[in-house]
Amino acid sequence: MGTQENKASASRFLEEVINRGNVALIDELSAPNFVDHQTPPGVPPGIEGIKTYISMFRAAFPDLHYTLEDSIAEGDRVVQRTSAHGTMQGDFMGMSASGKSATWSEIHITRYADGKAVEHWAVVDQLGMLAQLGFAQAPSQPAGVAG
Repeated sequence: MGTQENKASASRFLEEVINRGNVALIDELSAPNFVDHQTPPGVPPGIEGIKTYISMFRAAFPDLHYTLEDSIAEGDRVVQRTSAHGTMQGDFMGMSASGKSATWSEIHITRYADGKAVEHWAVVDQLGMLAQLGFAQAPSQPAGVAG
């Protein structure tokens, strides 16, 4: 499989698994030994853990939607810059439903082998998301810095 096929697979994961909640598709798109280096504490990094996490995330944010902003592929890796939006209607990871909406940014790097995802890393603007949901205070800017 080439870079274009890997990009298509990464986009399919975003649209069908994350946006539509089809977690069963993870088995088709990922290798059995898949490892997610971004799972939160208590969530196993393999396929079953990811299915559980995405299901919990979508239950808490039923209108969850990711938008692909950029996708870059080189060699065996695909990098996606995404924006996400959702309204917290259910409890999630120890936080009670706030009823508030949030929009945040994420960067995902996925490594592929033989057309299947084998590793995933991510950087998520969790502080920005939590501040919008009312669970954290956004850091203030230092004096003299214009926004």
